[in-house]
Amino acid sequence: MRVLIPRGGSCGDEVARLVTEAGFEPLILPLVRIDPAEDQARLQLILGQLSEGRYDWLVVTSQSTVRVLPPVPSSVQVAAVGSVTAASLRERGVPVAFIPTKQSAAGLVDEWPIREGRVLWPHALDARPTIADGLRQHGMQVTEVVAYRTVPVFESGEQLVEAAVQSGSLPAIDEISARRQQELQPAGRDGQDAVLTAVEPAETPIDAVLVTSGSVAKQVARLGLAADTLVVAIGEQTAEDCRKHGLQVAGVAERPNAESLVAALAASAH
Repeated sequence: MRVLIPRGGSCGDEVARLVTEAGFEPLILPLVRIDPAEDQARLQLILGQLSEGRYDWLVVTSQSTVRVLPPVPSSVQVAAVGSVTAASLRERGVPVAFIPTKQSAAGLVDEWPIREGRVLWPHALDARPTIADGLRQHGMQVTEVVAYRTVPVFESGEQLVEAAVQSGSLPAIDEISARRQQELQPAGRDGQDAVLTAVEPAETPIDAVLVTSGSVAKQVARLGLAADTLVVAIGEQTAEDCRKHGLQVAGVAERPNAESLVAALAASAH
C-alpha cells in the first residue's frame, strides 16, 4: 500500500520511517510550507514583550511557533497543546507547565487551570479562534500575534503534476492526455481552491494519505485523489477540516503524534 505524506522536513522523514516499519510504502510530497509572518514588526514587538516577562502565560499550539520564540523568562508559565509541541519546547530549554489531557485546542480551553492573568498566543495566520475565544471566556487577557503562515507549495496544476510525477505519486501521462485534462478543467479555477488533478483519479497510485492539519487537508482535497483513498487525520479537529473539504475520513489518530497517526493508518488499512 502506497501512503502519501504531504509534509516534508524532519516531520515527513519521521512519518515515512514509521510508515515503512508498518509495512507500507511512503511517498513524500510536501503540499504546504511554512513562511514567516508578514507583519514582522508587530511580531518582534510582541516577542520582545514576552522576553521582558509582561505575560503570565504563553500558549503554544504548534512546533512552527516554537521555532520563532525568543528565550522565555522563568516568570512566564508555558502551556502546550500536546506532547509533540511540548517536546519541541523542552528541546529549546523551555519548561512546560500545562498540557491538556485531551490534546487539542478545545481540550486546552476546557482544562485551562486559572481564571485571570495575561496570556500570549502566537499562532498561524489561518488559526481558528478557539484558543483566544475560550480563554477570554475564562477571564484571561489574551494577546494574539501571527507567528507564521502556512501556504500552498503548488499554485498551479502544472507545478503539481511535474512534482508529483517526479516523486512517483502520480503516473507520467502523455501530452494529449494532459491537454485533454486541461481542457476539462474550468477556466479560472487554477488558483488555490482549484482541483489540481491532471490525470483521472482512478489512475492515481495512492492508497492512503496522512493529514496533519487543516491547511494540509485543503491541499489534499485539491489533488482529486480516488474516492477509495484512505484518509487518516492526526486529530478530531483535522478530521473535521478534512470533511469540510470533501474528504472521507477513514481513521483518526488517538493522540496528535506520528506514532498514533501511523497506528490509525494501520488500523484503517486492516
